Amino acid sequence: MAVFFFVVGLEIKREVLEGELSTAARRRLPVLAAVAGMAAPALVYLAVAGTGAPALRGWAIPAATDIAFAVGVLGLLGRRAPPALRLFLLTVAIVDDLGAVAIIALFYTAKIDPMWALGAFMFVIALVVAGRTRAAGIPVFLALGAGLWLCVLYSGIHATVAGVALAFTVPLRPMRRGDSLLLRLEHALMPWNSYVIVPLFGFANAGVALAGVGLKGLFEPVPLGIALGLFLGKPLGVFAAILAADRSGFALRPAGAGWLHLAGMAMLCGIGFTMSLFIAALAFPAHPLLIEEAKLGVLGGSLLSSLAGYAVLRFAPVTTPRY
Repeated sequence: MAVFFFVVGLEIKREVLEGELSTAARRRLPVLAAVAGMAAPALVYLAVAGTGAPALRGWAIPAATDIAFAVGVLGLLGRRAPPALRLFLLTVAIVDDLGAVAIIALFYTAKIDPMWALGAFMFVIALVVAGRTRAAGIPVFLALGAGLWLCVLYSGIHATVAGVALAFTVPLRPMRRGDSLLLRLEHALMPWNSYVIVPLFGFANAGVALAGVGLKGLFEPVPLGIALGLFLGKPLGVFAAILAADRSGFALRPAGAGWLHLAGMAMLCGIGFTMSLFIAALAFPAHPLLIEEAKLGVLGGSLLSSLAGYAVLRFAPVTTPRY
């Protein structure tokens, strides 16, 4: 998953430097929608599952959006979904992923070993210096990145954070040969990420051991809180943020997207899957039964969100005037 987060980090950096997050005006709405879309499902989860141990540790599970699956469902709609809607969903999901990385680093990190953490910091400095050297190529970044990953792994910080830290040091500007190292790495790794890493992770982690759980386990507090957080909390948070921003003049909704389109898009944000499954494993390492129950909640909430989002967008107008 460190490679998965490395690709996510490359995408985030590119968007921040020259994409849809490159200016304050462009950042306002997706950042607001992503933050609200993480807070609302967490509150729904806590309201259902409670704040007692160990259920409290699962509050972040329904807060994440799976970029690949959400955009994939939107792609099935073809021209029925306005182009601006896909771009906005992608931008919200990217900010959402950055938030998920921060949550993993802050809330799911055990005891930190200061010496290994110092070693990781030194590798980051070395990577920053390499990034400012136009002669440094992929082998240099891979070697330093491997050292960073090893130090982060033994420091107690979750090793996936190393992937994002490495990505943020890769330069976007043209190198000596005139091409961008960041773009080269992103284009080279994207197929592997989409068709190998994510499917392998899903194959290894999406299965639910029903022994001792059963489908009735879906109605236990933890899985029910996760499912409702994804299916209800996520779209309510995202849509309410867009509505409030548009009505107040803080930021306008995407051009060509009507409120029905945005409601369907907000429902697709409730597809957690990869990220939610990953956080579930971090949340309950000492409670295997809760991990299985959490998987039920993630799969149930993600399935309902994908079906509902697809249905709303399928019957929404093909084009909608701005006002």
